[in-house]
Amino acid sequence: MNNEQTTIQQKNEAYKRKIAVRNTVILTVCGILLILFFIISMNTGYTKLTPFDTLRTLFGGGTDKENLILFDFRLPRIVISMLVGAGLALSGCIIQGISRNGLADPGLLGINSGAGMMVILYVLFFGAKSFLSTFTLPFLALIGAGITAIVIYIMALKKGEGIAPMRLILTGVAVQAGISALTTVLVIKLDETQFDFVAAWQAGSIWGSNWKFVIALLPWLLILIPYVMMKSRMLDVLTLGDEIAYGLGASVEGERRKLLGAAVALAASCVAVSGSISFVGLISPHLARKLVGPRHGVLLPACAMVGAVLVSAADTIARVIVQPSEIPTGTMVAIIGAPYFLYLLAKSKQ
Repeated sequence: MNNEQTTIQQKNEAYKRKIAVRNTVILTVCGILLILFFIISMNTGYTKLTPFDTLRTLFGGGTDKENLILFDFRLPRIVISMLVGAGLALSGCIIQGISRNGLADPGLLGINSGAGMMVILYVLFFGAKSFLSTFTLPFLALIGAGITAIVIYIMALKKGEGIAPMRLILTGVAVQAGISALTTVLVIKLDETQFDFVAAWQAGSIWGSNWKFVIALLPWLLILIPYVMMKSRMLDVLTLGDEIAYGLGASVEGERRKLLGAAVALAASCVAVSGSISFVGLISPHLARKLVGPRHGVLLPACAMVGAVLVSAADTIARVIVQPSEIPTGTMVAIIGAPYFLYLLAKSKQ
């Protein structure tokens, strides 16, 4: 019997090592893809820069025009698109974990719309130019997204049972519809300058593409991402269901509220500088889960990298597909995300 137990234990350890090596390889490949898209994006745009021109400019040998294009226009936008992709992907992964619903996403649940509503209200009362007080953007978006999340959480909460997954989706869709209707009414009251700004924001055009917005966004991610990673084991526990989580000694509702707050803050800070980009938080966790499995210790970093690659690729394509004009990044992500959402919805009915 002891020999059998030893053999089983050895097999389990070998299997764990195999999975660990596999996941390490996958994360390394994701990192390489991220670097590759970073390089491709630097060399892509209306004004052509060869790889040699880009390399020379990076090391201080570029002309004034090349420095302007690379350091003032392309690099901040590339960095923001990757940060936003990572943040929205992590937000979606957290929401799917705490709700145990694979169709949950900060955009579909109305959290992005709540953040956008606060943006529009500020523009309406103070004007688009005053709104360029960069470091207030994430706080304003967080207020709107936080209020929306609280409303959805309360309405989706079933007494004695916690959050009902399907109720969460239906509540989020209903709240998003209400916010969208109110947004339409407010947009009518905007002047031409304000309307152009709000239209660009709603389309997800990554309008804040300068280093100030990178600096405004970065502290939020540097604080929230390590916190979320620290809670990866708790996310694993919550995905097992409330009864098992309670049995394991977890403070289910308290932990769920903390994680939901982190997810809302991630989504709000990202959409504040990128505009409303949906489906990233839906697609990225699913793709990452297929690659590395459901354990959040590995899933979260994989999800962040997948989201960064997705938004970066969408932004690069959006900048070049209809030159000299460009398609908003949010629209390009939606072109990819909407069919995938319908596929997941159809699959969930089986």
